[in-house]
Amino acid sequence: MLGLNNIDIAIGRGFTPADEDKGTHDAIVGYDIIDNLMPDGDPIGKEIRVDGIPYTVVGVGDRQGKTLGQSQDNWVAVPISTYQQTYGYNDSLTIYARANGNAEVMERAEDEVRVLMRSRRHDAVGAPDDFEVSTNDTFLDIWKQISSLFTWVVLGIASISLVVGGIVIMNIMLVSVTERTREIGVRKALGAKQRDVLLQFLIESATVATTGGAIGVLCGVIVAKIITVVIGFPTSVQLWSVFLGLFVAGATGIFFGVYPASKAAKLDPVVALRAEM
Repeated sequence: MLGLNNIDIAIGRGFTPADEDKGTHDAIVGYDIIDNLMPDGDPIGKEIRVDGIPYTVVGVGDRQGKTLGQSQDNWVAVPISTYQQTYGYNDSLTIYARANGNAEVMERAEDEVRVLMRSRRHDAVGAPDDFEVSTNDTFLDIWKQISSLFTWVVLGIASISLVVGGIVIMNIMLVSVTERTREIGVRKALGAKQRDVLLQFLIESATVATTGGAIGVLCGVIVAKIITVVIGFPTSVQLWSVFLGLFVAGATGIFFGVYPASKAAKLDPVVALRAEM
């Protein structure tokens, strides 16, 4: 199992044929066991208890770190003969195997495993397998499905947020146009053209949206770093995603600011000057 999981022995030794044949109470442990139970001194030869049963530590696996926030160093390995003597035979059994080579070798190995299992379990010809064969591709497909679903959910939430935020910006700009009607009239009376007023309000709308987008990006980076620190899940914020977020926020502000800006640009200067402050 250690070799299949790419775990090398950092301290001590691995299991020997004698351990398997005699069912010795020797154990190889992960570094979490060492760090929490025996941080000082040499752990080799010390005794630990698993479910109340004593085992002698003969080896320590190298550190594996965390995967999806879960430690990969919290484990104890014992000879399979010892496990069977202690716990008996489980109704469910998982067998691990490794095929070194390319995809064709993996497919051939999977077929050989299926033929071997069907013969050992005496499955009738044409009958479905009464066992399951899972490869790395199986888990990759599951992960792709989960990540794809997560991506669509995030896109849906982001789209709703953009629409809601755009409507809020549009309402803010409409209120701004109403409150600044006299100011718009003065500007037009002094020679400002429709495109000048239109550009002014579009810039204001884009600035409000981009500022909100910058705050959102900052919050996202902070949350990502907190997740990494708290659960150890690796996160990475790409620079292109930051610029894309700011661009989308600014574009949303411009899109939803067109109507208020157009309304301000089309105001009659005479009517606007008569408006009360």
